[in-house]
Amino acid sequence: MDNIKPLFTISATATGGRNGHSETSDHAVSVNLSVPKEMGGPGTPNTATPEHLFAAGYAACFGGALDFVAKQHKKDATHAKITCHVSIGPRDKGGFGLMIKMHVQDEHLAKADLEALVKEAHEKICPYSHATRGNVDVSFEIN
Repeated sequence: MDNIKPLFTISATATGGRNGHSETSDHAVSVNLSVPKEMGGPGTPNTATPEHLFAAGYAACFGGALDFVAKQHKKDATHAKITCHVSIGPRDKGGFGLMIKMHVQDEHLAKADLEALVKEAHEKICPYSHATRGNVDVSFEIN
């Protein structure tokens, strides 16, 4: 396990599990939660799932990592659009697991350049990528 020197820490509290409420300590994020119909829940409109939150967080974090790497290589990835698809389902070994597909698009960069930047951001910079490596199937589609 890597040691880190924390630069920022935020906490969130969830009550009621997947059919409850989750909120960060600074109130920047406050969401009502509901189990989707596909998972046997009510699928209450205008609610989120932990997968919604993970997808939004990973997409934003990866976009920041991509921009960071691009700047190091004197490239501009500020126009990159990151779409993170998070799927949940039963695991072969029991319980549930996640599968992630990242779609990265940037019409301002050559595909070969974007592919190299994505690879470096995923392998060296993004903390979500570090956290999922070896635990979650993460694949990329680059346009």
